[in-house]
Amino acid sequence: MVPIGTGGQINARRTKTQRATVVQGALNMKTFARFMNDESGATAIEYGLIAACISVAIIAVIQGVGSKLNTTFSNVSNALK
Repeated sequence: MVPIGTGGQINARRTKTQRATVVQGALNMKTFARFMNDESGATAIEYGLIAACISVAIIAVIQGVGSKLNTTFSNVSNALK
């Protein structure tokens, strides 16, 4: 139906514009859904977090061993004097 006081073309243009907006919204939602379902980035982040945790553990162990070695060499040095 054409509202009173408006031409049929104006109403048709609005309908086309509204349809285009709805289609663009649907495409954006499809893109967003595909982005949310893509887990390849999450896997890379998980590997990065695992590597960071391993690095922290290695640093902690090396610091502990380093201080023990320092004590051992100090004892040897004092024994040789």
